[in-house]
Amino acid sequence: MTDMTRFDHSLVWLRRDLRLFDQATLHQALIQSRHVYCAFIFDKAILTPLLENGAEDRRVAFIHASLLELDAELKKLGASLIVRHADAVDEIPHLAKQLGVQAVFINHDYEPHAIARDAKVSSALEKDGRVMLSFKDQVIFEKSEVLSLQGKPFSVFTPYKNAWLKKCQTAAGEFDLSLLAPYPTKPQRGQLLPAPSTEKIPTLSEMGFADCDLAALKIPTGMQGGQALLDDFVHRMAQYDETRNFPAVKGPSYLSVHLRFGTVSIRALARRAMEAIQSGTGGTGAAVWLAELVWRDFYFMILHHNPHVVHGAFKTDYDRIAWETGPEAEALFQAWCDGKTGYPLVDAAMLQLNQTGYMHNRLRMVTACFLIKDLGIDWRRGEAYFARHLNDFDLSANNGGWQWASSSGCDAQPYFRIFNPITQSEKFDNEGKFIKRYLPQLAKLHPKQIHAPWLLTTMELSMAGIELGSNYPHPIVAHDEARKKTLARYAVVKKEAT
Repeated sequence: MTDMTRFDHSLVWLRRDLRLFDQATLHQALIQSRHVYCAFIFDKAILTPLLENGAEDRRVAFIHASLLELDAELKKLGASLIVRHADAVDEIPHLAKQLGVQAVFINHDYEPHAIARDAKVSSALEKDGRVMLSFKDQVIFEKSEVLSLQGKPFSVFTPYKNAWLKKCQTAAGEFDLSLLAPYPTKPQRGQLLPAPSTEKIPTLSEMGFADCDLAALKIPTGMQGGQALLDDFVHRMAQYDETRNFPAVKGPSYLSVHLRFGTVSIRALARRAMEAIQSGTGGTGAAVWLAELVWRDFYFMILHHNPHVVHGAFKTDYDRIAWETGPEAEALFQAWCDGKTGYPLVDAAMLQLNQTGYMHNRLRMVTACFLIKDLGIDWRRGEAYFARHLNDFDLSANNGGWQWASSSGCDAQPYFRIFNPITQSEKFDNEGKFIKRYLPQLAKLHPKQIHAPWLLTTMELSMAGIELGSNYPHPIVAHDEARKKTLARYAVVKKEAT
């Protein structure tokens, strides 16, 4: 054992860090402990509300499959994973006592409810004579590590990104890749311990959830799935900036759900991007993809310094906006949720979300702007809908994205910038390939017709087998009229926004 050994027995409480490599808390636990248990709690405080939306939840299935892989890898090391379905606030102190550990190791979580949960667990452990130690793992820079020259948190992305990049560079302007070196996690023989002999991983059905065919949805799980996606993407990274906005093209990395649950290492991803930039093999795409990873840190930082964004606007003046309410607004919201707005790109995007749990990033912006600025619906309702359905739901990024679309967030689009869903469709799905994938009833339309079918003649619609109001809806709102209403709606913040 190392000279840093402080504890005889410790517990690593896994949460959104479901991997055994380059893992900060596992690294620290192995350094500071003679023996280490690993555990994951399917927290009833989180899972029980999910069941209100039905027994099928792709995220729970993703976690479950990833835990089975983790357990299999631990068994190769002579250990195994403890997995329980309980209230984590009570179960972790109970488990720590049962195992006789002196310390519980975790990685930082930045969401308000998780911070409150961890504080309760830490307090309970302390009363029992144990300690909880927490480490940075899911971001490159956190909290106040990237500040302005005045020592204040940034609220605009570009200067934050520039400061972020500068912290990663040497005086010569090259990336210092040693800052992103992986955490060693190789245990000594017998250091990682198996679960108690009576333990078994609960099944999805035992927890009230249904099995999901993630393979059919092309959602690879666990550490191996994350690595396979990364290996596939690095060959496309140089073109990322050219392909990322087109939903019918294989442009993104598709790693967001793996970042969400920590089956990949953020350090490894940033390092691959920096290596590509430094070697000159990254084209123009690697720097753009790295900037997307920086956005992730940025939103975590915003949430840390501005927890009020969970319930309201970053720019609090925007909470004065009067959103549409009443039966008509409810009908519009439901049409948006169901992918029945009459705007093909919006509808196809919502159907992609509902059917797969994934939505292309460009389409997240298009659908959010449509709900807010075409339908006049409170952005928080859309945020909540995405939170229920996105496989990669992450509070900070989802909140940041919705506030960007509503113009109420940090570095958001101006309130008078209102996406036209038709021109967005023509620009980013010009041939209608994505639309036809999710709206096969429009498949016979010519690419120039598919973006606004209500503009076609009765004969043109008939020849394509379309009857508006029957197998495809009329548009639920006229964009030009909606734009005027939005400008009037935002008049309460016009002075502040300009």
